[in-house]
Amino acid sequence: MAVAMVTTAVRQTPTIDEPVYVGTAAVYLEEHSLRYNPEHPPLGKLAVAVGVAVADPHLAPGFRGSQGELGRHLLYESGNDPWRLMLWARLPVIALTLLFGLVVFAFARELTGDAGALVALALYCLSPDVIAHGSLATLDVPAAGFVLTSVWLLWRARLRPRLHLPLAGAALGAALATKMSTLPVIPVVLALAAVSVRYASKGAAGRRLLRALAGCVVVGLVAVAVVWASYLAVDPRLRWAPQQVPVVHGLRGLAVELMPFPEPYRDGVRIQFAFENRPWEGFLFGRFYTGSLWYYLPAALLVKTPLGALALWAAGTAVVVAVRRLRPAASYLLAAPAVLLTAAMCGSRDFGTRYALFLPMLLAVAAGCLVVVRRWWVPVVAAVLVAFVAAGSLRAYPYYLPYSNEAFGGPAKTRLRLHDSNVDWGQDLGRLADRLRERYRGERIWLVYKGSGVPSYYGIRAADPLRVPPGRVHGVLAVSDSAAAKATGRLAELIDSSRPVDDVGHSITVYRR
Repeated sequence: MAVAMVTTAVRQTPTIDEPVYVGTAAVYLEEHSLRYNPEHPPLGKLAVAVGVAVADPHLAPGFRGSQGELGRHLLYESGNDPWRLMLWARLPVIALTLLFGLVVFAFARELTGDAGALVALALYCLSPDVIAHGSLATLDVPAAGFVLTSVWLLWRARLRPRLHLPLAGAALGAALATKMSTLPVIPVVLALAAVSVRYASKGAAGRRLLRALAGCVVVGLVAVAVVWASYLAVDPRLRWAPQQVPVVHGLRGLAVELMPFPEPYRDGVRIQFAFENRPWEGFLFGRFYTGSLWYYLPAALLVKTPLGALALWAAGTAVVVAVRRLRPAASYLLAAPAVLLTAAMCGSRDFGTRYALFLPMLLAVAAGCLVVVRRWWVPVVAAVLVAFVAAGSLRAYPYYLPYSNEAFGGPAKTRLRLHDSNVDWGQDLGRLADRLRERYRGERIWLVYKGSGVPSYYGIRAADPLRVPPGRVHGVLAVSDSAAAKATGRLAELIDSSRPVDDVGHSITVYRR
């Protein structure tokens, strides 16, 4: 997994979100200012900042552009090497991803023993989604991994609550301080804290109940403290001058006001609610639509999860629910992903399975529970399914972002069914530059690129085909598959009247006109 993530990180150009986080991390280091990217809390970007600090990029003091302009300025306009800077920014997330694998292993080992732990670890390490997003300087894997860690520590708190409850609260706080999409898991974690303390307590029912409530309070207070600490780590004076923060009314507004978090955090939640009210565009199984589909994430997961993993997830979940000695673990393994998945399905942004990375983490642990079934064929079936997952994952290397399983044609066909971070997140601009030099040197190049990279930096000299009449577009036309998925008007006309001749990273299609 480490080899796959590092070698992938070395080759990929910045994805759409990464320059914002890297630029914000640089501002954290240089200016101790919270003014950029307030819609996400600081902790994940502080992790990225560890790598940025090692890279030591130059950033012009007092830069005042937008957060998108900040990322572009840092990477391409300040004399920095974007390849080196992005690799160092990604390495802390890669390290966290590997550490979360150890949590998966430890959790499954406590439930099932060594064999189940190895099955769980294999599924985690071979997950194309986890590899893809674990090799990027983004927030999705850290947020999901901290949720996983919190649940594991609560399971351990059944035996040693005084040690593990504060640690579980710290992990919950880390999740909340990384991504606000983890907020729906708070009631689940607090309820599990109560269950763990009640299990560990002895004596009268009333006394056990009081201890359970005290356990909830401990977890909640530690989580709140971690969120505050993440903001104070950036700016100990907590200076905050919000600009254009939307007003949130009704129950949502009241809930935001009552949050015991810093004002920048509450304003970030308000911005997220405003995002939810926007009419985003989506693409699923060839259909381009405006709005959101409640079944988008389940459908996308069906496409992008290895078939062997799907089978093991289902079998492991059934075993956890059915086997008596594992049944107490069911609420720990299944409640958090169920709540988070439901919340994500109700959201308005159908952008990718990165919103559900907690599933390949927690359900890998559940899958490891299959080996407790005392049938001779169970370990054989589990080994065959893990091998099937391994074969598909190795075959996808190094194109993990556009992965889809064998039932849907593999990575080369994902663009026909999904878009955005499922397929093309701007990661292959460098590969496109290499391909154009190798096969199309000297030809007229036209480019429709959806991403945060700057094509000219990589030596791509291309014109925009949407700025001239279609009849003037002759030669080589390269189109990001995310742009092609939502193509209308002139772009759709250009694609329909061109002949596809090449594929770059399964994320950019090259046409001949």
